[in-house]
Amino acid sequence: MQSTLQSSPKLHVAIIMDGNGRWATRRGLPRTAGHRAGAAAVRRVVEGASALGVTTLTLFAFSSDNWKRPAEEVEALLWLLRAYLRAEGRRLAESGARLSVIGRRDRLPVRLRREIHRAEEATATGCRLHLRVALDYSSRESIARAAAGLVDSRSPSSEPLSEQISRALTVASGSAEVDLLIRTGGEQRLSDFLLWECAYAELCFTERMWPDFGAEDLRAAIEEFHRRDRRYGAVGGAEPLVAVPGGAR
Repeated sequence: MQSTLQSSPKLHVAIIMDGNGRWATRRGLPRTAGHRAGAAAVRRVVEGASALGVTTLTLFAFSSDNWKRPAEEVEALLWLLRAYLRAEGRRLAESGARLSVIGRRDRLPVRLRREIHRAEEATATGCRLHLRVALDYSSRESIARAAAGLVDSRSPSSEPLSEQISRALTVASGSAEVDLLIRTGGEQRLSDFLLWECAYAELCFTERMWPDFGAEDLRAAIEEFHRRDRRYGAVGGAEPLVAVPGGAR
């Protein structure tokens, strides 16, 4: 089999990992049990992503709105995130993945910030997969900060404002245009996640709860993505489909 990165163009997949709490409630378990099961799903998906041609994977782990949840649940979520980074940092480095955390850090616990720094340092040279984890993230806030930074810089530019904001977002968080956005759990909305970057993303909504999501579900979503005709406002063509690495021919 050819290297996925050599045989396929760059593919950025973003996932809103929804349904952990409902998954647990339906089983008579506390919501925190759903988040623990969701952490196992993260490992499955990350391990399978690069084999499916994914070069950038962005996971929505904790939104700025999630601070509104019960304190006990927030504490459990942040603990799980720290435990994941501590346990997976070396594994990610060995697999050639690079980890980046996007979003605010000033409101995160000190121990979590330290673990983020360690994991980012340990995986800094990875080039097989760029794994981005969104923590305390708000897309609206990111766009507003990027625009405010342009105003504060007071440096005139002939570029359209949209291009300047795109460049500012890229510098701030390594942002890149999203090709495919997946949301699990049955809801069909973006929830303030990568609004700018998803301008032309293909959207995939699934009823499957995040703890039950795996590499085969990711494969199915990517295969559906490659069947779609991405026109970007122009007239569609009849270009050949790109096969998913390892998929049926």
